[in-house]
Amino acid sequence: MHPIEVSIPSFRSEGSNVEKGYTVFKIEVLMCGRQHTVEKRYSEFHALHKMLKKIIKPPEIPSKHVRNWVPKVLEQRRQGLELYLQTIIMENEVLPKIFLDFLNIRHFPSLPKTESYHLKLNQRNQDTFSNMVIEGVIRGIFYPDFQPR
Repeated sequence: MHPIEVSIPSFRSEGSNVEKGYTVFKIEVLMCGRQHTVEKRYSEFHALHKMLKKIIKPPEIPSKHVRNWVPKVLEQRRQGLELYLQTIIMENEVLPKIFLDFLNIRHFPSLPKTESYHLKLNQRNQDTFSNMVIEGVIRGIFYPDFQPR
């Protein structure tokens, strides 16, 4: 599980009229106890989706063609985009850089928790082995007649 949570709590319409207007989705990103907000249009989600398809198998994205001025439809799109982002996080052990850039995440732990744990464990094992070798060399030099029981 990644130390990152995303939600899309709201959206707003921009532009002077329905024909030329667009919707902006407010994305809240919570990572390691710190929260920031990113605002994206659907077209940016769609561009992300196209790029992700080259790297991973992303989930389905909500339909591109909807009536932007219908509040119920916009709410369904908001929920769909939120689920889209959350599913990418849940289904990918390593999150693509393009996805992290989309969420304006610059400093993300590069290793999943399990890999980090195994690296620390291997380091401890190497230290123990090194100590055993050093101890054997010291005994050989200073106690050449020492016989282990």
